[in-house]
Amino acid sequence: MKVALVHEWLTTYAGSDKVLAEMSAIFPEADIFCLINFLSDKDRGHFNGRSITPSFLQKVPLSRKYYTYMLPMMPLAIEQHDLSKYDLIISNCHAVAKGVITTQRQLHVCYCYTPMRYAWDLQQQYLDGSGFGPVRRALARYFLHKIRIWDQRTSNGVDHFVACSKYISGRIRKTYRRESDVIYPNVDTDHYTPGNGSREDFYVTASRMVPYKQMHLIVEAFTKMPDKRLVVIGDGPKYRYAKSIATPNIDILGFQHNAVLLDHLRRCKAFIFASEEDFGIAPLEAQACGAPVIAFGRGGARETVVDGVTGLHFHEQTTAAIIDAVSRFEAVSDTFDRQAIRAHAETFSTAVFRERFARYVGDRWAEHQRHLSREDASA
Repeated sequence: MKVALVHEWLTTYAGSDKVLAEMSAIFPEADIFCLINFLSDKDRGHFNGRSITPSFLQKVPLSRKYYTYMLPMMPLAIEQHDLSKYDLIISNCHAVAKGVITTQRQLHVCYCYTPMRYAWDLQQQYLDGSGFGPVRRALARYFLHKIRIWDQRTSNGVDHFVACSKYISGRIRKTYRRESDVIYPNVDTDHYTPGNGSREDFYVTASRMVPYKQMHLIVEAFTKMPDKRLVVIGDGPKYRYAKSIATPNIDILGFQHNAVLLDHLRRCKAFIFASEEDFGIAPLEAQACGAPVIAFGRGGARETVVDGVTGLHFHEQTTAAIIDAVSRFEAVSDTFDRQAIRAHAETFSTAVFRERFARYVGDRWAEHQRHLSREDASA
């Protein structure tokens, strides 16, 4: 069995890239195909010298910096990969990877993080935040319309969808009218571990500071709670705004290396998460360190944060809701069992992901082989 793994872009080693690395560990002989590959030598090491083939977009000038602007060309680019010699194709997809061209005798399994949000339900939010003028906005609408048609059509080329959460399984059903199985992404519970010291009296939040992550809401909430300390880790478009409104009880650290994040997760009173995510790995990394999570109770966090056991949910993305959640947490903070929180995170471990995904693909491959045998026998 020859296996091809298809990814979108390899520019950093985070999120879906880590899942791709685990897929490549499950299938050590697989070749990797992508749109562009600008991984550092250090990050390439996670793929153990595997063959990685980028598309023609790799040669477009300034593609390393402006690849997101090449979205209109991505469907064409992903279709140019020749996968004809492979038996099993696994697409690791949140944009266009599932659009590779396959044949009837090939098995195509798509691990889906989400149907393209900026082409579907978040189109308006994407355009509102783009800063485009009337002409560019009209062009963007046209290209997103074309991409939606392509995205819907190419969903028919997938034999089996695997969703990263029950939340995304629902979105796949809504967008593609396809059923999917759920296998949660892996969390590095070997790296994210509880510390030996005691918990300290501060809260922490960490993420890219982009609008939909709602980091600025958390900062706004803590400006109204001067007696409670907040540490903010991350950088992005909302960084300057957060910095400008921060009061003395709020430390805005900007981008920090993982060691700094890990240290704060091990010492914090709780982790705060205000985004509606498809899955959201940050709350589980915090729980792996034994930290309770105060999370917006929608999206993936509803599945990863157990309300009243590993953290608390709030149900509106407002400063008032965050303030109320922190107040409720303060009243019961001593009741959370740090070992139980850690044990919950371990159910999302890398070992669990590898076992479940390998078994799932193996079962689908066996079904596919039986189907081919029946076809050949009746020919």
